[in-house]
Amino acid sequence: MSNSHDPQNDRFHSREDREKDYKKQLPGEDDEPLPPPVEPVHVDEKPERNDPCPCGSGKKYKKCCGKPGE
Repeated sequence: MSNSHDPQNDRFHSREDREKDYKKQLPGEDDEPLPPPVEPVHVDEKPERNDPCPCGSGKKYKKCCGKPGE
C-alpha cells in the first residue's frame, strides 16, 4: 500500500513544510540583531467643529475644511 495516495498524509507533510518555511523567516543566532524599536509618531488632534480651521482661512473648521463633500 505504499503506492496509494493518502490525502491526510499529504496534508501533514504540507503543514510540516509550512512550519519549516516559517521557521526559516525567524531571526537566528547568526543573523544581525534587530534594530531598536521606534517610538510612534504622535499626530495632532483633529480640530473640533467650532475651532479655527488649520488651513489658515480664518473660518471655523465646520464651514471650511470640515464641510462634508458635495
